[in-house]
This record gives sequence, structure tokens and C-alpha cells, in this order.
Amino acid sequence: MTTVPSEINAAAAKSSPPEKVTPMMQQYLRIKAEYPTMLVFYRMGDFYELFHDDAEKAARILGITLTARGAQNGNPIKMCGIPFHSLDPYLAKLVKLGESCAICEQIGDPATSKGPVERKVLRVVTPGTLTDADLLPEKAERPLLAVHMVSSRKVVTTGLAWLSLASGALKLMEFSGDARTVGTRLQQELERIAPAEILRANATDDLFDDSASVHTQRVPDWHFDVVGGHKALLDQLAVATLTGFGADGLGAAFGAAGALLRYAQSTQGRGLQHVNSLSLEAENEFIGLDAATRRNLELTETIRGQESPTLFSLLDGCRTAMGSRLLRHWLHHARRDQEIARARHASIAALIQFDAAGALSTTLAQVPDIERITTRIALLSARPRDLAALRDGLKQLPAMREQVARCFVAGDTALLRDIHANLATPDACLDLLTRAVLPEPAAMVRDGGVFAPGFDAELDELRGLSENAGAYLVDLETRERARTGIANLRVEFNRVHGFYIEVTHGQTDKVPDDYRRRQTLKNAERYITPELKAFEDKALSAQDKALVREKLLYEQLIGDLAPHIAALQAIAQALAQIDTLVALARHALANNWCAPQLVPDPCLSIVEGRHPVVENQIERFIANDCLLNHERRLLLITGPNMGGKSTFMRQVALITLLAYIGSYVPAASATIGPIDRIFTRIGATDDLAGGRSTFMVEMTESAAILNGATEHSLVLMDEVGRGTSTFDGLALAWAIARHLIDVSRSFTLFATHYFELTQLPESHPTASNVHLSAVEHKDSIVFLHAVQSGPASQSYGLQVAQLAGVPQPVIKAARKHLARLEAQALDTTPQRDLFALPCVEEDDAPLETVQASSELLDALADIDPDALTPREALEHLYQLKRLAT
Repeated sequence: MTTVPSEINAAAAKSSPPEKVTPMMQQYLRIKAEYPTMLVFYRMGDFYELFHDDAEKAARILGITLTARGAQNGNPIKMCGIPFHSLDPYLAKLVKLGESCAICEQIGDPATSKGPVERKVLRVVTPGTLTDADLLPEKAERPLLAVHMVSSRKVVTTGLAWLSLASGALKLMEFSGDARTVGTRLQQELERIAPAEILRANATDDLFDDSASVHTQRVPDWHFDVVGGHKALLDQLAVATLTGFGADGLGAAFGAAGALLRYAQSTQGRGLQHVNSLSLEAENEFIGLDAATRRNLELTETIRGQESPTLFSLLDGCRTAMGSRLLRHWLHHARRDQEIARARHASIAALIQFDAAGALSTTLAQVPDIERITTRIALLSARPRDLAALRDGLKQLPAMREQVARCFVAGDTALLRDIHANLATPDACLDLLTRAVLPEPAAMVRDGGVFAPGFDAELDELRGLSENAGAYLVDLETRERARTGIANLRVEFNRVHGFYIEVTHGQTDKVPDDYRRRQTLKNAERYITPELKAFEDKALSAQDKALVREKLLYEQLIGDLAPHIAALQAIAQALAQIDTLVALARHALANNWCAPQLVPDPCLSIVEGRHPVVENQIERFIANDCLLNHERRLLLITGPNMGGKSTFMRQVALITLLAYIGSYVPAASATIGPIDRIFTRIGATDDLAGGRSTFMVEMTESAAILNGATEHSLVLMDEVGRGTSTFDGLALAWAIARHLIDVSRSFTLFATHYFELTQLPESHPTASNVHLSAVEHKDSIVFLHAVQSGPASQSYGLQVAQLAGVPQPVIKAARKHLARLEAQALDTTPQRDLFALPCVEEDDAPLETVQASSELLDALADIDPDALTPREALEHLYQLKRLAT
């Protein structure tokens, strides 16, 4: 919730209409002034109403009817509304589009209110502060992030604080540098964290670029006070120092945390008791993946923006939403620490060895989203069926602990032992839920039917009065007939007079002294007794009182569950871990994946590696090896289009990433050394909105690689330099490859159609040539998809064009023109424009079809292109250039 400064409210008041408006509209305008940038849902009876501009906007987005009521400034007041019980689906649609909403409820009693019922905003819903199951994506987090940037001389310090309100995970990060490097780093971190909403101060306009895809909320600068933020953290975590969290010495990050906590608390209207821990993330903690790499590797989203097929959709055999979210997090946050991955490898091995994955998966299927239910308990928004699901889920813990315990192997399964310890059943919590909640409670507390019989004597009595009134009246009638001796005495009820005892006039002399006359009829008298009056008072209001009692008991129950929040969070984390490990184990077993070996020495040795996603999309996948080490750091990959170069490159990167998240990998064996970052430059896309051409995007991505890659990085570069003229592109590709070999010294897969580059290994021993082969069959081409040593002989471009359906006359014309171009490439007459020529490739047409002079044939016989060194080739080019000019 963002409260506008007092001066803005004052300005709004001065500009308010001079004529009178209704008291109800005055109340609305006062509330709306406090939430000027949000859609205000104003509760009126059984509807939420929106007015003025809010109504126009909501009606357009939600597709509901726009009406008018009354007038203001001589204009009808536009309005639209939705039923109160249908709010959540509409909120989900609005929040998905980045809108924020203030939910204004009636808190006064209509029966006693003089004037409009008192109303107050009790809940603010923004993209980054969602906790409701109906509004949140089940398998992804929607964190709220605050960024605070402080500029001192030429150094900019950036502090980040982000919170997943649905889980309670609070994290901080801080980094410094000049404006350019900090801006680049900030964008990389935002891509990694993927916040749903960003908080920023108004004073950061010159340092911060708003992202079009993320909702950005401006808040007052003073919310980012560093001292205030530090105190807010201490108060939130209930500690005297942040030393135990490793957060000493921060500055800007404290400011960001202060603004974050203030905003989150205000949107919920209460404290955040489930936010009870803090973690500090460092630059060198995770394997770096920039936006291009995440996109090119299709980790959780395809290049076309679809959810499948991706690496996540392939691996996500998790049976709980908690496990799916953790798997997604691992894919985007692979740790550089090899010990973390080794512990997961050992756990997967134990699950497979003891055949526990199947049984655990079956048990996990009966577990609800305990993490988010716990958050809703902390925020007092849990519903009865949340508690019933939590109770049923906790009942699965003993069986799960027993199954995990079967997998213990001395010295190898410390992770499983920790999970086993954290899966201990919270007996007091489970006992409370078992005693309190019905097996199948009502959806909402307001409907009643939440609490089990025997939990509360008063509620049982109220229910008994409401549900068993008929039986009580029959019993009372029997007792009164026996007591009075009046055989025809009747106990009855009507809506006007309530409960009564009816006695005919001939029997009135037998009426006891405690009977009080209520009504006289022609043939009978009606009486009431103290007992019947007491029953009437209870019975007539029993249902209403039962609902009130259930509401009170529910609030008490939620309060009684609060001390168990930390234990429930630990259980949720353990369940997510075991669910993710089980999913990875089952996938590895079903698809013949192997345990990778992570070693301290630089190397990347993959035997019979496969692309994890592609191998599931085709009938037969050709496995390939990849060997990189200290003496072999760059592979120059040549071969035809569609031959499998990009697939081979991506599979190497994915196998490396899978190994470091702790998964088995699709290979016969894999030995991988330290990796700090994975870079990819694959594909050709433009950024028209950002004013960048395809080639500019290509060079920007290449620049990021050359500036960031180290000897521990894995670099994938595909077709660098193809977006400009032949000689420019060739020169750039050659220089980039040289830089990666000599300066970066990273492990590099460099795919190219510039066959001139295949000469690099002659002068740079750490580079090697490999190619993906193909063979011609009649007029067609067969791709072998096998990686072999040495350079490719040709690119088969015309054959691929033919496969793509290019008309045959075009193919024939291209063959003839290709023959002429290749002949000209060896012609030394000065009139030729060398810069219009493509790089030299082997002729696709039969030699006898080439119409060439005898001089050309002699020249062809004298030249051996494979024997030229790069320097000799350049000298020939310069000589031809001089002749051409």
C-alpha cells in the first residue's frame, strides 16, 4: 500500500468539486485519494463497486458492464460492480496484467450506523504481494523486489532486497561499480530473480531503467533510509544483530530492505510473522546465466515464449507444487559449489539404489502446498480447507520419514539425513488440527461447518439447538404431559409468537404455577415457561450465534497455530527437497542418465552426450562426445545447416548445468571441472523496440561474452559475424575466436560457416576442428548428426534450401550463379568487386558444368586452399584488393 504525501492530498482536496456530493461518495473519494494509482474495490452490500476512471478501466479490462449513477460536476458518475463472492477471478486477471487493487470493506454495523457504513481498506493486492492460491501461479514464485542505488563520485552502489511473500524467503544483495557496469549487473540480477514487482525511489530516474515487463512502483525516497532499514530488519527478525546472517557492513541493501518490508506490511495490513530468516547472496555463489543464455537454453520457457517443451517441463515430475518451485529455482540458480551438487547426486543414487523413489512419489502426491498454507496462516488469511489439507498432509510425514530412512548410506547421504530430521511430525500442531477441523469443512468460515464435534462445548450446544429443536420439543411435550396430567397438551412453534405450550380451556385448571399466559384463543390458551423461554432464546438465534462462535473459534485456532509456523516452514522445505530429488531420480532411471563427476581440475569430458529435451522429441537421437581440457579449449564446429551444430552445443551446456544443479545427466559418462558462467550466442533476433538490429544484438551479446568470460566459463558461439558483409564478418569471427583462445581462455564451442577459420588450429594448438557430417543421396541430403574430427568439406546450403521447399528453378539458378562466383573468386582481374563475394566453398555443381577459361583451370590446378595459412590467405586478399582498386 502506498500512501501519497500529505501535500498531494491537500492538492486533491483543493481541486475537489465545489458542489455537494452524497456522504457515501464523500467517503469513497476520501479513500480513493489515499490510493490514487490503484483500482479501489468499494464494498456496498453484496457487491464491490468501482467509480469514475476506475470503473472505465475495470469495465474495459474485465469485460463487465459500465453504468452510471448520480452526478458529479454535472456529469454522471460512471460505475461498475462485481459480486463479492466472485472477487478472486477478477483480481487474478487484473494482477496478471500488472494492476494493483485496494479492497475496501464495510467494517461498521449497518444497523447502528448513522450515515454511510464505516469502510476501510483491509487488503491491497499488487503483483508482488500475492498469497492467495487463486491468484498465484502454482509452480513459480512471484517475488517483490526493492532496489536502492546510491551514487558517490563515480561509484554507484546498488542494494537489492527481495521477498517471496508466499513463502517468507527474504534475501539481500549489494554490489558496486561505475554506472555502466552496475546497470548491466542490475539487469542480469533482475533477469535471474524475475520479480513480479519492483519498488524504486523517485530519485533513481537517472540510474534505473524501468523494465517494460515488470510492474514498477515508485515510493517516497525516505522509505529507503539505510538506518531505518537496518532497524526494520532487526525488528522483523527479532534479533539484536545481523551478524548471524552474514549481513554486516551493508548499506544500500538495508535501505532497500526497509522500503520492502514497509510496503509488504502495508499491503497485508499486518505484520509478517512468517518472515523470520534472512539470506545474503553473493556474486560468485551461482553459475552466471545472462538473459540470452536463459532464453537460448530454454530452461523454463521456449524461445517462442511457450511453457513446453523446456528443460523444466521435461524434469518436472514433482508431485507437489513446492517441489516444482524448488526445481525451477535450481535450474536458474545452479551453485558453483561442487559439494552441494555432489550431495544431491549421492541422494539420487541412494533413492535409486534402495528403490524408494516410487513409494515416496506416491506419498508425496497426498501432500498439499504446506509452504503457502503456512504463509496464509501467518497472514491470517488461511481458509478452512487449507487447514484440513495441512492436517491430512502432516499425517503423511511418518510414512515419508520411514521411506527416507531406508536410503541412508554411511557418509554419502548427509542431505537425506537432514531431510529426514526436518520431516519430524509436529504432534501438537497435528493434534490441534485433528481435534478442531471437520474431515471436510466448508469452503469459507462464514458458511459455518468448520469445527469438529466435541471441540467446543458451546458450539456443540448451539448446533444441537439449531439441528435438534424438533427432538427437544417432543421430549418437552412428553415431560409436560406427565408432569401436568394434561393428555392433550401440545408444544408448538410459529414465526409470530415463537415457542408455546397450548392447553384447551377445559384443562386450564391443571396448568402449573410456572406457566405464563402468552396468548388466548377461542378454544385454548397458550403459555410459556422459563425453560421454554430459555430454549426459545437459544434456538431462535442458535444458527447466528453458531456462526459467530465459529468465527471466533477460527480466529483463535489461527492464533494457536502461529507458534508452529517455523516448524511448518522447515517441513515444507524438506518436502520440496525430497520431492525434487525423487523427480530427478525417477527421470534419470527412466531415461538412462548417469551420475556426473565434478572435479577440481579444468575439464569438460562428455561421452555419448544427448540433448535432454530433443531426445524425447525424436525417435532416435545420435549421441556425441565432447572433450575440452587445458590443451583443448576451443572447438571449431563446421558442417551443414540442420546438421545438428546448435543441438550439440546446447546439449553440452545443458549437461553442464544439470550436473551443477545436482541432477544426473543424459550421457554415458561426464566429468566436469569448475564452471563460473555459461554464455551463449545462438540464433538471430532483433530488438526493434530497443532500436537494435539483428547484427547489433549479435554484437552486444558477443561483447558481453568477451568482457565477462574467464578461464572457468563455458562459451557457446554460433555463426558470429553472419549479419554483415562477408569480409567484415569473417574478420570479426576470426578476431573473436582469437580473443577467446588467447585472452579469455574459456571452454568454447564455436560454430561457423566461415571455413577460413578452420585454419586457426595450425597457429593455436588449443583450438581443434570438429564437424557434423552429411552425405548426398541423389538430389537430396542425409544428415548424420555425428560429431567427427576435422573440418567439414562443404555447407550443403543449396541442398538445405531444396529441403525447405525452395522452387527447383531457383535452386538451379543458384547453382549456376554459385559456379560463376567460385570461378570469379580465383580471377585476378582488377575489375572485380571482391567485397561482394562470399567466402570460398567447395563447388556444389559438377566441375564439367563450370564454363571457365583454360587460365582459370590452370589457376585451379596450382592452388591448394587447404595448405594456406591464415597469414598467407590474408596476403592474397590484400593483393586482390590492390588489383581491384
